[in-house]
Amino acid sequence: MPISGIPRTPSRAELIEHLVKTRIAGDVATPRENNLSHYRQLANGNRNYWLGLELGDRWTDEQDVLAVMAERVGVNDDPEYRHGQDTIDPALTVDGLNRLAARLRKAADGHHRVLFATGHPGGLLDVHRATAAALRAAGCEIMVIPDGLQTEEGYVWQVADVAVLEHGATLWHTHSGEPMRQILTAWERTGKQLPDLVVADHGWAGYAGQHGIDSVGYADCNDPGLFIAEAEGTVQVAVPLDDHVVSPRHYDPMVAYLLAEAGL
Repeated sequence: MPISGIPRTPSRAELIEHLVKTRIAGDVATPRENNLSHYRQLANGNRNYWLGLELGDRWTDEQDVLAVMAERVGVNDDPEYRHGQDTIDPALTVDGLNRLAARLRKAADGHHRVLFATGHPGGLLDVHRATAAALRAAGCEIMVIPDGLQTEEGYVWQVADVAVLEHGATLWHTHSGEPMRQILTAWERTGKQLPDLVVADHGWAGYAGQHGIDSVGYADCNDPGLFIAEAEGTVQVAVPLDDHVVSPRHYDPMVAYLLAEAGL
């Protein structure tokens, strides 16, 4: 079923060209020094960079984190490259979209219960909204979160089928897993069935996967947690991309490709 506002479906080659042109992938805006700083913070045990996951002492070497990011995202694998531009391999982005599409197809075929959430509403809200609309049209239940949930950062709301964090009348950027914890805990307290699938990003996806729910989503090259979780099998799919480019409309061809690959 076509989703209003999404352009025709690009081919793989056309999408790769578009991703590079809009800097969703290719030479992205995130500098190398920021990437390495985040990898170091994760390795040093800073939970703000664990994205709702429990990594224990398995990832205490920054070079191991870099190796995962080079393999799964396409950042420069040279540990001596410390400053300058870093990259996301657009072919890996499309490969991730293909894996995500397969999991969405499974959800559609099984009429699964699906929860959508984002910690990057400025960039990814409409990506999730369009995907939710397509799954609803295919017979899935798009889950509605409980009212009255709150974290130290703000209120847990739902906008256009997507759970978000609200703070000061503004949709809030967060990497925390706490909003997802609040949702799942509230459902468990009342005996409501949990989602079959969470489609999200950042701590929303990480915490859901850690909780044992099938979890898929998007992550930037400075957010290694979800790629580590994918490597360990805690998260099923992590799609590498710049999660906040200059215009959210730049993601539309990507969504069109994703939905077409999923047969939605």
